[in-house]
Amino acid sequence: MRSVEEPADRAGPDGTLARMTRSVQDLPKAHLHLHFTGSMRVETVRELAASHGIRLPDALVTDWPPRLAKATDERGWFRFQRLYDAARSCVRSEDDMRRIVREAAADDASEGSRWLEIQVDPTSYAPFVGGITPALEIVLDEARTVSAQGEIGVAVVVAASRMRHPLEARTLARLAAHHAGDGAGDVVGFGLSNDERRGLVADFAPAFAIARRAGLALVPHGGELLGAQSVMETLEHLDPDRIGHGVRSVEDPQVLDAVAEAGVTLEVCPGSNVALGVYAAAKDVPLRRILRAGIPVALGADDPLLFGTRLTAQYAAARELGLDDSELAGLARGSIEGSRMPQHLRAAALADVETWLTAG
Repeated sequence: MRSVEEPADRAGPDGTLARMTRSVQDLPKAHLHLHFTGSMRVETVRELAASHGIRLPDALVTDWPPRLAKATDERGWFRFQRLYDAARSCVRSEDDMRRIVREAAADDASEGSRWLEIQVDPTSYAPFVGGITPALEIVLDEARTVSAQGEIGVAVVVAASRMRHPLEARTLARLAAHHAGDGAGDVVGFGLSNDERRGLVADFAPAFAIARRAGLALVPHGGELLGAQSVMETLEHLDPDRIGHGVRSVEDPQVLDAVAEAGVTLEVCPGSNVALGVYAAAKDVPLRRILRAGIPVALGADDPLLFGTRLTAQYAAARELGLDDSELAGLARGSIEGSRMPQHLRAAALADVETWLTAG
C-alpha cells in the first residue's frame, strides 16, 4: 500500500490525472471503532510482558504484525483470539491501563483524530484492580485526564462479550448506565463484541434496552464474520445507532436497504477485514457499495496491535479504492456525525474538515 503521505492519482473529467496532495493524516476525523487491548503499541505490549514476566507468542515479538489465518473459519478465529488473549494477559495494573488510554489518545491525535470512543470490557481487567467498577473508573479517569489536555477528547464504550452469558451483559449495561454522560471521560456507548458465531443476538436485547434507557449509543458488532443475515438480526433485535463492521450487508440488497433506511452508521475497518481474511485485499472491501447505498460510514482501525495498521491507514486504503479527497472528507464527516462528540467540538471538527478540503 502507498504511504499515507504520498499523493495519489485520479483521473479528472478531461481524462488527465489529477494529483491528490491533501494529507489524510491532517484530515480531522473521529475514531469510533478501537478496542482497548487491541489499541496497544506493539512496543508497549512487549514492555508490559517483560515487566510482568510473561512470555509472548513469536507473532508479537519477532514476526509482527501477525499473519492471521482466515478468521471466518473456527481455526482462524482461534489463532486471532489466542494472540489477543496473550496481549490482554499483560495488562495487570492500574498503571498499565492508564498507559493504554494515554498512548491510544496520543496515537489518534497524531493522526488527526479529534475524538476517540475507546471500547473496553472491564471484566477482563477486573481481577487486577478490584472489580469491574474500579476497572471502568480507571479508564474513565484517564480519559478525562487526557481530554483535559485539549488535543483530543476521549470517551468510552462499554462492550459485553458474546462469549459470556447474556446476564453478564446486563450487569455491564447497568454499570455503563451508571457512568453515562455526553462528554469526554464519560461512558457514551454500549457494545457487543467477539465471535459473531457465538450466542443469539436476541438474547442480548435486554442489556441493550438498559443502555438505551440511559441514553447510550448502541454500537454492537455484526456482519464481518457472518453474512448479511447477522446484520438484519442486529437491526431487528438491538435497534443500533451504529454497527461495528456491517460490511457483509452488501451480500443482500434488502439488508443494505434496511441499514440505509434505519440511518445506522457502519464502522468499516478495512485493515481488519483483510487481516482476518474476510476479503482478500483492500480493493475488495465494499466501501463504495455501502456509500452508494447512502449509508454513513466511520472508518476504524479495530485492533492495530494485531492488524498492524492504525486510523490513517484506513483512509489511505479508501484512497486506494479510488475515493477522491471530497469523498474522504465525507468519510471524516460520517465519523464525526456518527460519534457522541459534544456539539461544540463537533461543529469545530466539521468546520476544520471543510478547511482541509478547500485549502488543498
